[in-house]
Amino acid sequence: MDKYTAPDILRSALVTIDTQNDFVLPGAPAEIPGSVKVIPNMVGILRECRKKGVPIIHVVRLYLPDGSNADLCRRGMIESGKKIVTPGSDGAELVDDLKPHQFQLDPDILLAGKFQQIGTSEFVIYKPRWGAFYKTDLEDFLKSMEINTLIFTGCNFPNCPRTTIYEASERDFRVVLVEDAVSGLNQKGVEEMEAIGVQMMTTSQFLECLKAR
Repeated sequence: MDKYTAPDILRSALVTIDTQNDFVLPGAPAEIPGSVKVIPNMVGILRECRKKGVPIIHVVRLYLPDGSNADLCRRGMIESGKKIVTPGSDGAELVDDLKPHQFQLDPDILLAGKFQQIGTSEFVIYKPRWGAFYKTDLEDFLKSMEINTLIFTGCNFPNCPRTTIYEASERDFRVVLVEDAVSGLNQKGVEEMEAIGVQMMTTSQFLECLKAR
């Protein structure tokens, strides 16, 4: 780490990626192995970030039943009748343990590209593709709050977390990846992230840093 890449915890925001029932829960239609195991660490991080007033952005996917907004590699599957994170379904909801209170996602707000506010400094946004910055207002939203550091947790590192981290790096955000609060991370991924200036931390290390906020 140097002065350009070192995390600035005082100007940080927490990002969770795709921690929805259909991707996380055992036996779910699109279960990502290992995702349910990182939920306790995510819960601990969310709890402390809420106490400290750290802005939180939950990023979700929603696939319309006709597949029209799905990635090309999944469109045929959705068109054929596969139900994954269908708007308004229980499978599309955030895992209950991660919610600050009981609420439901509002597909009308999210699919319109707006931020659904669920807490004082806590929001949900919909992303139409792998990366959370693609065709969303996330960059402007973060910069309006003078955020320069993003803390990443969530589901399936090789796909959406990895893509979003690259997009964040391209936009000159400092990046922390909490390695035991994201599923699908392997040693190759760790080395790749370190090579682009991402700070790798465990949950306990991040929580220790958060005390300084």
